[in-house]
Amino acid sequence: MNDSTKTEKKQGSGWLNVAVDYGPLLVFLSVYKFYAPDEPEPISELSAIIRGTGAFMVAALIALAVSKWRLGKISPMLWFSTALIVGFGGLTVFLGDPVFVQLKPTIIYGFFGVALLVGWKMGKALLKILLEAAFEGLTDEGWLKLSRNWGVFFLALAALNEGLRAYMTFEGWLWAKLWVFLPLTFLFTFANIPMLLKHGLDLGEEDEAEAKDETP
Repeated sequence: MNDSTKTEKKQGSGWLNVAVDYGPLLVFLSVYKFYAPDEPEPISELSAIIRGTGAFMVAALIALAVSKWRLGKISPMLWFSTALIVGFGGLTVFLGDPVFVQLKPTIIYGFFGVALLVGWKMGKALLKILLEAAFEGLTDEGWLKLSRNWGVFFLALAALNEGLRAYMTFEGWLWAKLWVFLPLTFLFTFANIPMLLKHGLDLGEEDEAEAKDETP
């Protein structure tokens, strides 16, 4: 496999990771909006939530299979997220209470936030295990700083989710997952790039330059 093929595969995998992570959420939102009543009505609203949750669970399992099929692996974070989606989604459907599916992000963010910060204090970059080869060339110090930063960010997201869950309607909270959490995550990721570059992050530019030099 040549360098250009590796670069294309890496870029394709990046977009696939986003689809796997946020695809089930879009399915949830679409199904919920399709069945949600035009006028506020508790029974119809609950029915739409339950239908959306059922679709969310199925989509999460499909995302798990797609990750294994296309990427050849399933990250620990995806395993944990899917387990909570199925578990808390099942409680939502069985008990008819949307609070369980809303608690899922808080538990995920809180768990990984605490785990990353504990690992950082112990000198272990747990994020390196979760992301595997996502940041090639990054030094151990870089991984530690990245783990610390994401640990703090995850805890902030957990607190934000609880705040939105407490003060917003279910639909408002659902839209916030798409229009607040997703942009914040992208912005935070890009904000860390200068630090990563200082600690050896390889963006593949050297490989591309070598490939150009080898081209007759």
